[in-house]
Amino acid sequence: MSEDLPLVLVVEDESDLADLYAAWLGNSYRVRTAYGGREALEKLDADIDVVLLDRRMPGLSGDEVLDAIQQRGIDCQVAMVTAVEPDFDVLEMGFDDYLVKPVAREELLDTVGDLERRSSYDAGVQELFSLASKKALLEAEKTDAELAENEEYQQLEARLAELREELDTTIESMDSQGEFDSLFREFEDADAADESDPFGGSSEDEDPFGGVQE
Repeated sequence: MSEDLPLVLVVEDESDLADLYAAWLGNSYRVRTAYGGREALEKLDADIDVVLLDRRMPGLSGDEVLDAIQQRGIDCQVAMVTAVEPDFDVLEMGFDDYLVKPVAREELLDTVGDLERRSSYDAGVQELFSLASKKALLEAEKTDAELAENEEYQQLEARLAELREELDTTIESMDSQGEFDSLFREFEDADAADESDPFGGSSEDEDPFGGVQE
């Protein structure tokens, strides 16, 4: 398979599930599979584009692998794929998306495709997507009162507002209509995933900007 295809690292201690994810991805991506946290660190390098990472694993946990990715300075997109329901602790974690098991084939493929595209955006846009994902996760799990009482969540909302303002400059600097349309569609997809607008909008009619084994 072409070396030009994006490389995905699947980290999952349930071997049958890891192999299933790899099979789903294998037609469109190069895939490395790690059946635990320590094996993931052995297979983790600068060639990786996207990591699918289980949180709860024996030995080295997914959270520890995520910390190692950041400590090594590896520039990749990370989606947690886990049975652990999100809590306020996700606000401190450096992932880009979060999927709760069981995960369907199309959901997994769509997530990897979105993450691979986002890797081409500048750091501000990538941060916006990451924070918006966390916002949507917590709004689906927590009450309005719980969100209002959490200082870190309030800081997330403030940072999202800053990024939305900065995004205007990013749009103006885009080289082509196609690049703009791609980014716009991802914002629309993010809105559709949750009843609230994770980017701070007040109406769904508003402009959201206002494998093969290695």
